[in-house]
Amino acid sequence: MAAGPEPTEYDGEAVIEVGDYGDAGDSDLDPLDFDAESANTSITSSIYKHSYENGRRDGKYPIPNDDIEQNREDMKHAMVLELTDGKLVHAPIGDNPQKVIDLGTGTGIWAIDFADKYPSAQVTGVDLSPIQPSWIPPNLKFLVDDVEDEWLAGTDYDLVYARNLAPLVKDFPKLLKRSFENLKPGGWIETADFSANVDCDDGTMKPDWPLKVFWDKVQDAMTIFGTEIRVAPRVGALMAEAGFVNVTRKVFKVPVGTWPLDKTLRLVGLYMRTVTGDFLGAAASKPFQKLGMSEAEIEVFLASVRRALGSEAVHCYGRYYVWSGQKPEG
Repeated sequence: MAAGPEPTEYDGEAVIEVGDYGDAGDSDLDPLDFDAESANTSITSSIYKHSYENGRRDGKYPIPNDDIEQNREDMKHAMVLELTDGKLVHAPIGDNPQKVIDLGTGTGIWAIDFADKYPSAQVTGVDLSPIQPSWIPPNLKFLVDDVEDEWLAGTDYDLVYARNLAPLVKDFPKLLKRSFENLKPGGWIETADFSANVDCDDGTMKPDWPLKVFWDKVQDAMTIFGTEIRVAPRVGALMAEAGFVNVTRKVFKVPVGTWPLDKTLRLVGLYMRTVTGDFLGAAASKPFQKLGMSEAEIEVFLASVRRALGSEAVHCYGRYYVWSGQKPEG
């Protein structure tokens, strides 16, 4: 029998080598600082209405958009830059894209970095919440809008970008079709999402590992809200159904914790452990309450998850899926 193809760095199959650092901890990790604000154009918007629930700012989606979540999103951005060797986009958009939209821009950190790197592009970041900084590159603007409704930001885009959005949208196929309609011929869409579960290659993770159970519960809860949190592996098929061609996939393993031998992956794992820990409170509000769990049950369960996050004995990881698709020419 012929041997199968060797795993590549982008197929999500290559095994992460485990390090042995003894009591070194995280002291040798030196995360880079990423500048999230620049230039001199202010955001304008008249929409600043939010509701509050469980002490955390809440909006249309079951995950709060308060300061904790905003900081978590910015840390995820730094983590992804480490994971992907600094790539802001993987689709072959060339050196001079002209018109770009970032759907669900959140804090706007990706849009700001992209606008700085591609001064030729007119970049629009769209989000339900006006939480973006006021000083931004001159070729960037932010709009408060619901990307699941009719777009107010125009058409003929070279790139539609959507990161960490697919698991929160109730009708993601519809959003893909709308993106297709608003791209110019030959334009690209790119999505990037985490798998919302954990796997293990060396048998150190048991089926009842609290972090694995946590993500299973999150999936159950988000299903009640009408979203598919584990849609990331299927996005390529949905792109094809929407009419996109030249669909490509890159998958990155994302370790949880500082157990990898590779120093970059150790730093990524440190980020991932932190952003996962910061997400626990968000899950404890709307999602887990929808499962019928009491506050006491949630508190006890999340305590077990926090203990699990602090362990380096279990070598678990998630996956980060980057999908790109092109609108046909002509």
